[in-house]
Amino acid sequence: MKNLSLQDQLLKAGLTNDAKAKKIRTDKRKQTKKQQKNKVEIVNEAKQLVQDAKAKQLEKDKQLNQQRNIEAEKKQVANQILQLIELNKLPKDEDGIAYNFTDQNKVKVIYISEETRNKIIAGSFAIVKSRNNYEVVVAKVAEKIRQRDEHTVIVLFEGKSDMAEDDEYKDYEIPDDLMW
Repeated sequence: MKNLSLQDQLLKAGLTNDAKAKKIRTDKRKQTKKQQKNKVEIVNEAKQLVQDAKAKQLEKDKQLNQQRNIEAEKKQVANQILQLIELNKLPKDEDGIAYNFTDQNKVKVIYISEETRNKIIAGSFAIVKSRNNYEVVVAKVAEKIRQRDEHTVIVLFEGKSDMAEDDEYKDYEIPDDLMW
C-alpha cells in the first residue's frame, strides 16, 4: 500500500470531492504566495501556545532556582555563624555567678565567672545564641556574627569609653560589694 496524502485518502474514502480538494489546494497556494510576497508570517496558534507554555515554564523554573539559591545562602550563613561560635566560645563556669539577660522578652540565665561578667559589661565579651544554647564570645567575633545575623547576638554592650566621657558620676567611687 502506498503512502497517500491525506487529501488522497479522503477522496478515496469518499469524504470529500475533487472540487473541494482543488479549492483547498489553490487557497493554500495563494496563501503561500501572498505570504512570500508580503513577507507576512501567519501565526500558528498551536506553535504560539507551545511557546507561551515554554516561556511560563522557564519563568517558573527561574523563580524556583532563585528561591533555592536564597535558601542555600541562608543555610550557608547559619553554618558560618555556628562555626564562628563553636571556634570562639569561651568556657562556662557552672560554679560561677548567674548572669541574667533577656532573649525575646524572656529572662535567661548563664553561669559565668566574675571576670567574664565584668568583661561582658565592659563590652569586651558578648552573649550569642547557638541553636538552643547561649555562649560567651569575644566582642570582635560577635560583631562578625552580627554582620551575618543581628538576631543571633543577644548581649553586646558598646565600649565604656564612650559613656565615660558623658558620665556625670565618673568621679565617684563605686563600692565593690554593689551588684546589680
